[in-house]
Amino acid sequence: MINLDRVTVTYPDAARPTLRDVDLTIAEGELVLVSGRTGVGKSTLLGLLNGLVPHFTGGHLQGTVRIDGIDTRHRAPRELAHLVGVVGQDPLAGFVTDIVEDELAYGMEQLGTPPDTMRTRVEETLDLLGIAGLRRRPLQSLSGGQQQRVAIGSVLTAHPRVLVLDEPTSALDPTAAEEVLAAVTRLVHDLGVTVVMAEHRMERVVQYADGMLLLPGDGRVLHGTPAELLVTAVSVPPVVRLGRLAGWTPLPLSVRDARRLAAPLRARLADAPAPYRGLPPHGAPVLVAERITVRYGRVVAVREVSLRLHAGQVTALMGRNGSGKSSLLWAVQGSGARAAGTVEVAGVDPHDVPGRQARRLVGLVPQTAADLLYLETVRAECEAADRESGARPGETRALLERIATGIDPDQHPRDLSEGQRLALALAVQLAAAPRVLLLDEPTRGLDYEAKAAFGAVLHELTARGHSVVLATHDVELVAEVADRVVVMAEGEVVADGPVAHVLSGSTAFAPQVSRVLGAGGWLTVGDVERALSAVAT
Repeated sequence: MINLDRVTVTYPDAARPTLRDVDLTIAEGELVLVSGRTGVGKSTLLGLLNGLVPHFTGGHLQGTVRIDGIDTRHRAPRELAHLVGVVGQDPLAGFVTDIVEDELAYGMEQLGTPPDTMRTRVEETLDLLGIAGLRRRPLQSLSGGQQQRVAIGSVLTAHPRVLVLDEPTSALDPTAAEEVLAAVTRLVHDLGVTVVMAEHRMERVVQYADGMLLLPGDGRVLHGTPAELLVTAVSVPPVVRLGRLAGWTPLPLSVRDARRLAAPLRARLADAPAPYRGLPPHGAPVLVAERITVRYGRVVAVREVSLRLHAGQVTALMGRNGSGKSSLLWAVQGSGARAAGTVEVAGVDPHDVPGRQARRLVGLVPQTAADLLYLETVRAECEAADRESGARPGETRALLERIATGIDPDQHPRDLSEGQRLALALAVQLAAAPRVLLLDEPTRGLDYEAKAAFGAVLHELTARGHSVVLATHDVELVAEVADRVVVMAEGEVVADGPVAHVLSGSTAFAPQVSRVLGAGGWLTVGDVERALSAVAT
């Protein structure tokens, strides 16, 4: 179905090719996972499959890309739309209508699909992705995760032979991600659709993959099974890291595989001290939010939520898509709608002071991180952030390099990958170091190493007395960096407590290590490694 023959892609002014001498064949009806560090060329590889590279992106293409026998060099992307469906990292950027139902039908209208067929496919897709209740909602009113599912649905209705997905679960809560992956797997198994998926949260996907494409960062693309490539890969999910630590062979790819091997490890940990993951000491709160209510027309997004944030803590804000997390963050920061309630930071309400003063009290990185970037180069963004925040020259650039290494300072921010743009926006806000920092889905597009570096920066901030809130669906990140977890549902807080207590007791939010080892408070591979070291000594 997909064939790349000695493909090399080189962008203008690039020091070396992004992809070099790539040879691979993907058969019909396979699900293939694309993995690699942030910015190594995954989006370029995906763009080859529908002709966006080089027809839209520019650059020089050597070699041949064939999809179902069609050479993409001689076909514009629009001529491949019936064959290849693509969902990018930013769903909102790809929408062309205003209403969910219209968006699902739009692609079929352009392909001339008969009206009765269109109606049937729209209904099937609404049910398949669990979005029937959203059919008449404006796209702008949806949460990021809901937009992601609509974007996938708008492509599925055209019944493509090849489906290309770039970070399809990054904005989805764990349950919604499982539903989407189940739907995608059904397309592969029942309809023979070939799916190529780039996803940094490999713990969600790898057990479903038939094959894997690993980009080590030197232009090569390694092709094999996940079991073969993850043995030596740098970026691997927690369950694989646990398998390496325990010496399991073959390495497990899923929680189920790991649990079958885990009995000896559980026995070794029985005599080890349980990890302590209680709340760090705290004094008076640095932010007090009282009875916050947010409404959009008749819809109540946040209902009388009160929240106290303390210095030195990382608080994770979790909950299913549409539970009110983003609305609460915007209301607390002062820029968003607030129908009722008050917020106090350093004696003032951020809603009542000028924007620059509010941002120094409470900083916010939104889901669409590119909204914070407005200059012509990465260098200019970093220098402007240093000046505006009063940081020493080079501070923002150093933070960026820690989170995402190797970004060309003369590159335009809009030309960066989604993960690189996010890293730049994070560096800009982290340099300002406001007393309270709110981050909405801050790790979309970041690989495991970048997330570890990001977590280290957050811990430095909290050690200096700042308070950080992460609204996220990334349970593995929460297990690593959070002290406290607040869970929202239907606009209300339904759980609030130390990270170990909330995650270990949850069926939806438990991290992989907790699922494998069961009771004991084990959340991360680091917890297990430290415990084994203590037993050995």
